Amino acid sequence: MQNPYIPIPVKVDKIITEVDTKDIKTFRFTFVNKGDEEKYKYIPGQFGELSIYGKGESPIGIASSPTQKGYVEFTVQKAGVLTTALHEMEEGALMGIRGPLGNSWPLEYLEGKNIVIVGGGFAFTTLRSLINYMIHEDNRKRFGKITIIYGARTPGLLLYKDELAQWAKRSDLNLNVTVDKGDANWKGKEGFVPNVCKEVAPSAENSVVVICGPPVMIRFTLPVFFDLGFSKENIITSLEMRMKCGIGKCGRCNVGSKYVCKDGPVFSLAELDKLTKEY
Repeated sequence: MQNPYIPIPVKVDKIITEVDTKDIKTFRFTFVNKGDEEKYKYIPGQFGELSIYGKGESPIGIASSPTQKGYVEFTVQKAGVLTTALHEMEEGALMGIRGPLGNSWPLEYLEGKNIVIVGGGFAFTTLRSLINYMIHEDNRKRFGKITIIYGARTPGLLLYKDELAQWAKRSDLNLNVTVDKGDANWKGKEGFVPNVCKEVAPSAENSVVVICGPPVMIRFTLPVFFDLGFSKENIITSLEMRMKCGIGKCGRCNVGSKYVCKDGPVFSLAELDKLTKEY
């Protein structure tokens, strides 16, 4: 059994700058030891602790899908000491990963249902993992209709632009990409995510909403889905921002009786209703 305190050595195989501001990059890691790759079995919604010697570590959601073999990807925004050091690294550099950690998007519960994915800004990372998992040829038949609503402040802040273009061509997806304010070249939707959710108006029948984004976006989006008839049991979100050590030992992630690192980060709204409102 892998010691949860010891990082697994990985190599920075590829770095993709995602946004115009250059402060969000996707890092593709390959495992130094083949045996570690075989042991690193993750599910969409889980996260890892990225570790750089002398800089510390930081919990980041896994952005790739387990259907994508040979590597694991994390999309990281430059913010603190660790993430700044990571952004300064070059391809070929070595670092560490702990994990996979936390629970996941509830794939068994989602199976056979229509799925509505709602994402905003940088929080689209683990949703991307779920989408790529569901649309993989081995899994697509397990899920019903897939509706995606994804928003960013500007076109230059949209993540995964190449994948968005590929998804837009698929007949088995209903992709809705919006920006708060477009530029001269933007031909897509303009408007806030809650308004677009209201326009798309997905049916609540046999459907589950998976939502992740800035708290203000979630706050104004939830009433839209309540009006559409979605129950709190069928609205799933993630408290990844509460993640700390990853294994529930430091005590800084607890919300009421729950340790987000061990019991989460994924919860339904019905589960969150039973906790204190500090989250």
